[in-house]
Amino acid sequence: MPDIRHKPQYNNPFPQLRTVAVLPFVNQSEEATLSAERVTLAYINELQAIPGFEVLPMGVVKARLEEYSQPLSKGEDFQALARDLGVDAVLLGSVIDYSPYYPPRMSMKVNWYAANPGFHPVLPGYGMPWGTKDEKKIPRWVHHEAQRALATEQLKSQTPELTAVTLPVEAPQSPPVVPPPALMPEDQSDGELVAPASAVEGDQQIAAADGTNGAVGSSALSILDDPLTETLPTDWPDPRGFIPATPTAMRPPLVPQHEPIIAHMRNYNGHDEDFTRRVSDYFYFRDDVRFGGWQAYLQRSEDFIRVCCHFHVTETLACRGGEEESRLIFRWPLDRYQR
Repeated sequence: MPDIRHKPQYNNPFPQLRTVAVLPFVNQSEEATLSAERVTLAYINELQAIPGFEVLPMGVVKARLEEYSQPLSKGEDFQALARDLGVDAVLLGSVIDYSPYYPPRMSMKVNWYAANPGFHPVLPGYGMPWGTKDEKKIPRWVHHEAQRALATEQLKSQTPELTAVTLPVEAPQSPPVVPPPALMPEDQSDGELVAPASAVEGDQQIAAADGTNGAVGSSALSILDDPLTETLPTDWPDPRGFIPATPTAMRPPLVPQHEPIIAHMRNYNGHDEDFTRRVSDYFYFRDDVRFGGWQAYLQRSEDFIRVCCHFHVTETLACRGGEEESRLIFRWPLDRYQR
């Protein structure tokens, strides 16, 4: 019987982010022997292997940075650098934690800054087939990432803003309870109560915000947990924002923002069962003639860094609609072909 495997396939889900430049990684770990340039080259190699991306060579980026006189400390500076390099986005990465000794570990974070300040952040779950029959194919971890991203944006509208001077504020007194007015004869219709117009409008607003009209259709992205809620703030994030909007006749107005459009942080540990299983699959689909199998990838720091960069790139794209249908592979035993 053949060995049946499903090889993951990835592509670039962002048509407006075709050319990118990876800035030299920053080593923020306590391991001084880690070469940030090795990490940068490994990340460039893995990103360039994804169809649809054109990555600027590292030598070109380093030469331009030596001539670049502007400071690089905030989002606006990296957006200006992307325009100066002539790319759609620049990637700023850092290694937060690293240990080459068995079991190895590595923590990475990469921020994507678009050259166009009008591009909005692409949160995990954007562009996924929510509300369709293919929703069941979305990995569970993507569901969790989308829920977390939505909850983060929703709670921002419920968090008090910090000011320079915080003064004690007395707790507001609850208004007195006023009994509802008695039902008048003209408000009766065949023995049924007529709801006020404001209440009907409020219910319609809740239904529209809840996505019950089929815009989302996923209970995992339900916007309302309390059926008694009748009002929402104006900046309340709608889960239908995970679905790209349809084209319009006019271009939308420019609303500049300077936050990274993509931010992804992960920790990889050599003694984690899920991680070692993924490393085993990664090794299976590569014709590596060296001895040691996939376990050797945890002992050779060069291979471990490359594996972590591969997982980081594919996770960033997969949770934003960049994973295609897997490729079905049949591998027959070698003795089948021996005479």
